[in-house]
Amino acid sequence: MDIDDLSGVHPAWLPPRAFQAIASRRVAVHGTGLLVETVREEVGATVTAGAELVLRLTGEAPSEVGPLGDEGFALYRRDGVTVVLAGAPAGLLHGFFHVVRLGEAAFAGERPVERHVPAMRRRMLDHWDNIDVHPVMGQVERGYSGGSIFWRDGVQRDLARVRAYGRLLAATGINAVTLNNVNVHLAEARLLTDRLGEVAAVAGVLRPYGIRVHLSVSFAAPVTLGGLPTADPLDEGVRGWWARTTARVYEAIPDFGGYVVKADSEGQPGPFGYGRSHADGANALADALAPFGGVVHWRAFVYNHRQDWRDRSTDRARAAYDHFAPLDGTFRDNAILQVKYGPIDFQTREPISPVIAAMPATNVAVELQVTQEYTGQQRHACYLGPMWSEVLRFPLAGRVTVAGLARELVAVSNAGDDRFWTGHPLAQANLYAFGRLAWEPSLDPLSILDEWIDLALGPDADREALHAILDDSWRTYESYTAPLGVGFMVRPGHHYGPDVDGYEYTPWGTYHFADREGVGVDRTRATGTGFTGQYPQPWADVYESLERCPDELLLFFHHAPYDHVLHSGSTVIQHIYDTHFAGAERTVEMRRLWERLAGQVAPDLDARVRERLDEQVRSAAEWRDQINTYFFRKSGVPDAKGRTIY
Repeated sequence: MDIDDLSGVHPAWLPPRAFQAIASRRVAVHGTGLLVETVREEVGATVTAGAELVLRLTGEAPSEVGPLGDEGFALYRRDGVTVVLAGAPAGLLHGFFHVVRLGEAAFAGERPVERHVPAMRRRMLDHWDNIDVHPVMGQVERGYSGGSIFWRDGVQRDLARVRAYGRLLAATGINAVTLNNVNVHLAEARLLTDRLGEVAAVAGVLRPYGIRVHLSVSFAAPVTLGGLPTADPLDEGVRGWWARTTARVYEAIPDFGGYVVKADSEGQPGPFGYGRSHADGANALADALAPFGGVVHWRAFVYNHRQDWRDRSTDRARAAYDHFAPLDGTFRDNAILQVKYGPIDFQTREPISPVIAAMPATNVAVELQVTQEYTGQQRHACYLGPMWSEVLRFPLAGRVTVAGLARELVAVSNAGDDRFWTGHPLAQANLYAFGRLAWEPSLDPLSILDEWIDLALGPDADREALHAILDDSWRTYESYTAPLGVGFMVRPGHHYGPDVDGYEYTPWGTYHFADREGVGVDRTRATGTGFTGQYPQPWADVYESLERCPDELLLFFHHAPYDHVLHSGSTVIQHIYDTHFAGAERTVEMRRLWERLAGQVAPDLDARVRERLDEQVRSAAEWRDQINTYFFRKSGVPDAKGRTIY
């Protein structure tokens, strides 16, 4: 498939040059099935005699490999032949793309047998796409890459680009996509009924790449679509409506993945309206999906968004645990509790959500945000692979990591109809890193970045400069924005740019409580909201202690005095000054480093990155000046280094 035929659209990764290692080789493809035919299409004419690359679908793998499942594959090279074996067509497809990723290295020397099996059974992207342009949210809520690739002006688009998107995702290891916004409006709700044909069309395009389609649905659909007087999940009429509706979905899309639900959150209807629990709500949909092998992803993002900012006993961070931990063990086997990795809302720095460890008898999916809502909105270069790696490797329950506790990894997509797919071309690295870490959480995020550079920008790109720009770009972004884990110092609504008190007196529950004496939220058991008590040991005690709490999370858990000395040896106030000056300076260096890639990448891509880096330099200076000035005026403590603070 030649995605260069898509006029004006730049290949993200796996551009034609990435296939050069295979194009000149003799290839044999053995097996049958739709995905195997997709592999044949990718490699062109199949050659069987004297093959240098053999892609074989077989029910047996070498004894030293072990079971491969539906998506795993074995790779080895002997006697001048590179071999990929898989027990199912999806595994062969993933094996083929892995060979492409390796390039010439796949055909060099001898290679012992390697087993590649995904750690997460489902690796899903959630699109927050609207069919129509919403007056507030636009066409893609939290979308920073243009419009939807599925719809335009209220109608389904030509799906040629969706096929290219399916290829891109499969090459990254992603196997599921939710098409529409979790905040379900009526137009999107109708995808479940009279617009189901549009969903089936997308499913047909993505199917050859092993990607199953899911839908976000409204809990109130029995009322808004079915005309019933109630959406009570224990009402037999409601359960019957879900069963009949789901059966029709599977008639149209036999491999349909299931539903995603945001309920009782930020104005969305849910089971609380009927005096029912979230397990009641999730199980009603799970029961409708079970006969067809479908699943329901039930989001744990449930909290009171009409809080009184004067009341310090109310804590948004506590909400998900308080609502869901008592329900552990009551969800159906095909109900997946989708938990944001942090307890607030995709901030640049948060502790791990304690819900992930509190639900051992429940299937849990960890949710990330690839679209950079709070990390620069794809106007800033901010490679999130290191953050996600820290999250997935974090030993939340004894020696058990977050990756060990999670069954699935889900993320909010950052792709749109922008010609570079992700608005900022360097933001492609985040989409790629999500797929690779979902497949294997132990991968080194900097090695993943190397893979992306090779595939997306090619061997001529200045690798040293790109690493210097991106390796620490998440920490750079953190340094010039909200300090020490305090979060939410952004402009309300669009969440871009600094506004220290923008949310401080609102009902959203996102406060920093800065005053003359200090800053931060007291979430301790001793004197605060008690949130630290939701963690297993040793973290409950580590976070409880002002002295033991990690610096980067100090203000998330404590209202700390400005003169409190951090583990770094700096005081809180001096840390704020130093990091904001350093972060802004670092963005200037990032912009300078990009100049080294002049002539190494396409001119239009070069121009887009320059424009975005210019904006990052401007924005970082704005953050520096507003944050430093705010805290100088609050604390009255001058910068020890005598720099200009307004």
